[in-house]
Amino acid sequence: MSDTLAPPAGRARHGKKPKPEKAASLWSDAWHDLRRRPLFIGSAVLIGIFLIMSVLPWLFTSIDPFNAVNCQLGDARKGMSGAHWFGTDNLGCDVYARTVYGARNSIVVGVTTTVVTAVVGGLLGLVAGFKGGAVDTLFSRITEVFFAIPSILGALLILAVFRTGNVWTVMLALAVLAWPMTFRIMRAAVITAKSQDYVVAARALGASAPRLMFRHILPNAVAPVIVVATINLGGFIAAEAGLSFLGVGLRSPDISWGLMISDARERFLEAPGPLLFPALFLSLTVLAFIMLGDAVRDALDPKLR
Repeated sequence: MSDTLAPPAGRARHGKKPKPEKAASLWSDAWHDLRRRPLFIGSAVLIGIFLIMSVLPWLFTSIDPFNAVNCQLGDARKGMSGAHWFGTDNLGCDVYARTVYGARNSIVVGVTTTVVTAVVGGLLGLVAGFKGGAVDTLFSRITEVFFAIPSILGALLILAVFRTGNVWTVMLALAVLAWPMTFRIMRAAVITAKSQDYVVAARALGASAPRLMFRHILPNAVAPVIVVATINLGGFIAAEAGLSFLGVGLRSPDISWGLMISDARERFLEAPGPLLFPALFLSLTVLAFIMLGDAVRDALDPKLR
């Protein structure tokens, strides 16, 4: 028999306790999967650049587009040069500086609209799916009314009533018509989750309705809402650009990519830069959020792994 004794169970050979293994969960598995996806990494890098650009635009350009001194009519519609990387617009303003500063309003509209629709639609969908009965019927009929309103026509009507053309009115016009989609997604996820065994067991143990909704159901039903919200964020940025292009969204002296495209469309053949560059930034931002949403969807859906 060997004189060497085996170390006690649960203790390492060198006297160190083994590290406890982390419990696996949907979110940890999704994050581990996302870090290995080039689509997620590429879209996250692009989004990070645009977010920094919107918060700290002076890191990307030293020209203040809101200062009239930096706009010279004698330099109007000039091409790309060392002084003006993207050329100048109809008023002689630097297109690159305006494109950088235009990221702020465009992204603020997209982010705030996404947050409002996710919170409002998510909470209403959570209550309707959990309560059922008359509450579910009432909320469902209200959402059907909003679904019957064409989104562009409804946004045009709301903005025509307010006639202010700032970030918050554009956000309100988009959010009022967009929350029903989030409501339906959350309601369907809650109906599926509340019939699971862990919810039935928690109810049998005497858990209150708020605890059931926010502690047991919501964490397991919020994944599809996050995916849709991420994809919709890019759509809201594009919608703001469309409304500004039509002349009912943001207005001067505010700067946004849609407003720049609208101002440059009449002289496009003479000076294409003032239209093409903000359109390129807009397309890249929308594409980045859509790609991010696709990557998150694939990571959160076990069937797609």
